[in-house]
Amino acid sequence: MSFFEKLKNGLGKTKTNINDKINDVFSNFRKVDEELLEELEEILIMSDIGMDTSLEMINRLRDKIKKENIKEVEEVKNALKSIMINVLEVEDKNLKINTKPSVILVIGVNGVGKTTSIGKIANNLKKNNKKVLMAAADTFRAAAVEQLEIWANRVGCEIIKKEEGADPASVVYDSIKQAKEKGTDVLICDTAGRLHNKKYLMDELYKIQKVIDRELPDADKEVLLVIDATTGQNAISQVKAFKEVAPITGLVLTKLDGTAKGGVVIGIVNENKIPVKFIGVGEGIEDMEVFNSQEFVNAIIE
Repeated sequence: MSFFEKLKNGLGKTKTNINDKINDVFSNFRKVDEELLEELEEILIMSDIGMDTSLEMINRLRDKIKKENIKEVEEVKNALKSIMINVLEVEDKNLKINTKPSVILVIGVNGVGKTTSIGKIANNLKKNNKKVLMAAADTFRAAAVEQLEIWANRVGCEIIKKEEGADPASVVYDSIKQAKEKGTDVLICDTAGRLHNKKYLMDELYKIQKVIDRELPDADKEVLLVIDATTGQNAISQVKAFKEVAPITGLVLTKLDGTAKGGVVIGIVNENKIPVKFIGVGEGIEDMEVFNSQEFVNAIIE
């Protein structure tokens, strides 16, 4: 099965939530008018895309209809899809890992699938002939180190770890040293997800980033926030909270296969202008790929 087929299957609930309702509206309308646009607006808002983004997209759709003199209902659907794709096409959407080593710092609250995502991203990079090293810098939770080690063994890459409670920045320091010595292409660093104690998390991430900047001043760096799509609108507040503690360069979407709330992705990207870099739809090691906005929109609206 191709990843697009997995994506379509995984986004089945989201598709039902958006596509089926849109088709119902279109089947009840024979002409393109303001009433049609109001119905579409309501569907978008109810599909976890969010009020502001839904209104913005409908305004853009209204302008497109006038500018291109769209008369057919089916053309309205295609116009809406193109607007959604455009919203998701943010600058710097490609993973920036051109230096040797490059660093990917992975952040996110506990339970969103952070450790699993690191394993799958590492697997994706290894498939592209990248030598990967993992840094177990979530030393707050003993299980986090154990889980990351399982994934490192599964993927076939090395891991640097210390005892529970060790200074996370020191784990990153040792990992950078090893990455330099071993000719690593990409160093992926796990971090703690204690958002309830934002001050502590902020200090921790600041120290980690300071070490990375000092030891690898010219390296490409990505800060990826992992988001659980099943949390819907709560995911938007997570992005806002983490933006305060880290310079997020990209998003990793997980658990899309179990939710009807996948539309939240569009709202998050539009409100924050942060690109989605990876998308996960399944439990398997191969079930994470580089995000493709066109495939995503085609999977939820046919």
